[in-house]
Amino acid sequence: MTLIKSISGIRGTIGGSPGDGLSPLDVVKYTAAYAQWAKQKHPGQTITVVVGRDARISGPMVQSLVVATLSGMGCMVVDLGMATTPTTEIAVKEEQAQGGIILTASHNPKQWNALKLLNENGEFLNAAEGALVLEIAETESYSFAEVDDLGEVFTKDYTDIHIQQVLDLDLVDVEAIRKAGFKVAIDAVNSVGGIVIPALLKALGVKEIVEINCEATGHFAHTPEPLPENLVETSAIIRESGVDVGFVVDPDVDRLAIISEDGSMFNEEYSLVSIADYVLGQTPGNTVSNLSSSRALRDITEKHGGSYSASAVGEVNVVAKMKETNAVIGGEGNGGIIYPASHYGRDSLVGVGLFLSLLAKSGLKCSELRKTYPDYFISKNKIELTPDIDVDGILIRMKEKYGHEQVTDIDGVKIDFADRWVHLRKSNTEPIIRIYAEAPSMDEADQLAQTIIQDIRSLIA
Repeated sequence: MTLIKSISGIRGTIGGSPGDGLSPLDVVKYTAAYAQWAKQKHPGQTITVVVGRDARISGPMVQSLVVATLSGMGCMVVDLGMATTPTTEIAVKEEQAQGGIILTASHNPKQWNALKLLNENGEFLNAAEGALVLEIAETESYSFAEVDDLGEVFTKDYTDIHIQQVLDLDLVDVEAIRKAGFKVAIDAVNSVGGIVIPALLKALGVKEIVEINCEATGHFAHTPEPLPENLVETSAIIRESGVDVGFVVDPDVDRLAIISEDGSMFNEEYSLVSIADYVLGQTPGNTVSNLSSSRALRDITEKHGGSYSASAVGEVNVVAKMKETNAVIGGEGNGGIIYPASHYGRDSLVGVGLFLSLLAKSGLKCSELRKTYPDYFISKNKIELTPDIDVDGILIRMKEKYGHEQVTDIDGVKIDFADRWVHLRKSNTEPIIRIYAEAPSMDEADQLAQTIIQDIRSLIA
């Protein structure tokens, strides 16, 4: 069994002994700690917390524990039931709540679940806030409410509210989408996206929808991370169904992958690139993605006269950099679209609305649209080390070795060459260095990664 406690939340496999897996006792412990943190941050206020979950099998059990614990801590609870991660984020703001808890293990398999913790802005906790929640949990520095002070629980469905907010965005052209007469496929991997995305497509005026794995059973039909190797059957269905475009989301609907009409992958990195191209064409400005995301976003941004910035990996870091640079669009190369005109969170619903608007106005087939963007390919590798090796020391020496190149060290070491880059990051949980390399071809990306791996091996020989 596995339980991972980090500043971004509590993630683990269901079952096992307390502290070993994500047991009911662990759910109660960390929920109570979060409630105590919210009380300390908002002294004298009645604390309201929004709770939403994806469709995974353990969801009802975990949700009942979380809701009851929050009530037991004296918090008011707005229970959304099944709701996407971005829907829950939006609800926190709409309800003027002091926080939110999303019950989802995102792209992890069905045996996993997690408590993802939000602040009063519907955004993930920063490092200091997350660390304080963990400290409260480990010291059990929380106190439950007396019987007259138990919190009330209210149920509310925010799906229609979220969809309407997407329709109301200035750059979502509902009329253009309707006139295009698109036939659209959606693979929701048997989670909450199977409820939400078809409803969004209908609201956008899409008449023909091919639903793939849209029954929200929590029994994922394939490995839930929306990567090409997990979408072979989906790609074949899309190719054979005569659709104009196919969308794939992960279980909590904050990552968007696109499949072209011919069954070819649009490339997860290019979900953000294409949508940014559309947004920047209408509202010029700056962009942000994390250090491990494609350089194509920088190219597109500079084409539109804007400035691109890179953040450390992690949504909270991307959001902070977007606010700092007043970015009009940003996100992560894993298909995470963050559009501040909506809210500061990765949102596949917003991504679908903006991409269909782009596709409708371009007059191109999806595969043709993809060819209009610069080609980059990312090779993802890792090197396993023994526990006694000084990983930080290796990264410092690699930074020195390539000091004549453009080097960024806010999150590991990223080395930017003229037309390619490589990013080295250490794992927080095991002696591993992850090595991502991008170049104009996959062979070149693989070759760059292997060169770096050999450099590292020479340092530890």
